[in-house]
Amino acid sequence: MKSLADGRGEAAEKDKAPSGVLERTLSILELLARNARGLQIFEIADTLGIPRSATHRLLTSLVEHGYVKQEREHGAYLLTARIVSLAFTFLSGSGITDLAQPIIDQLAQRAGELVRLAIVDGDQLTWVAKAQGSPHGLRYDPETGQVARLSCSASGLAWLSTLDEDEAISLVEKQGFGSREQYGPNAPQTRAELLELLRLTRRRGYSETVQTYYDWMSSIAAPIPSPNTGETIGTLVVAGPSMRLTEEKRNILIPDLLETARELSQALLVSATLARPQRRAANFFNADPEL
Repeated sequence: MKSLADGRGEAAEKDKAPSGVLERTLSILELLARNARGLQIFEIADTLGIPRSATHRLLTSLVEHGYVKQEREHGAYLLTARIVSLAFTFLSGSGITDLAQPIIDQLAQRAGELVRLAIVDGDQLTWVAKAQGSPHGLRYDPETGQVARLSCSASGLAWLSTLDEDEAISLVEKQGFGSREQYGPNAPQTRAELLELLRLTRRRGYSETVQTYYDWMSSIAAPIPSPNTGETIGTLVVAGPSMRLTEEKRNILIPDLLETARELSQALLVSATLARPQRRAANFFNADPEL
């Protein structure tokens, strides 16, 4: 059976079991979101450290309210489309996807690879839109709504590099480092390795990763700053198989990536969601060469 901790973009498991009703309910929803094929009640209870009787009561309530379903009697529990509906209703109301989709569609067509947009959401980075530019061959086509693993994704590194280093390390330690067994052989495993990548990213003004998220994938990502505050409101990434997204091709695409990030910066400024203050950050498009 696939490990419950496996998967891309999942949040780190908590060090202690959730205690309050709301915390337990949210933990169940988050766990089911990371396991789309569903989980048995004992798997949910044992993974989260919640008594099985309490887990059953919470699942029953979630089923009654339409957020969770059970495949059959004594079968696995799965999320329903209601969660997805809530997410898309929010994104539609915020205007993020309507504003961004045409822009990332154009970049994907020019790059011939997958392009993804992630938005800073508190202490997390959530992918909210994508465009597939590869017409054939090996295609990386992940779902939207996933939370980025900050320590080893190009998007995560691009965002973290705009933050104070202590804050960046704190966010990664809170979420957990992505292991090389689960992600890629070049995924950073220590504070020192992570800081080296963040400082290189800050000097460049963009992140570049090879075999840090998958052993076959390369990526480049740029932060999207607010033109008003300088804070990073999101990230833009181009990702594809390393055999196709070679160093030469990445170098060709970097100017287009940075220019598209600037375009998104202006376009997303009108979004009511992103207009709210988030975090302060350095102006990435005027990176200090001495950093």
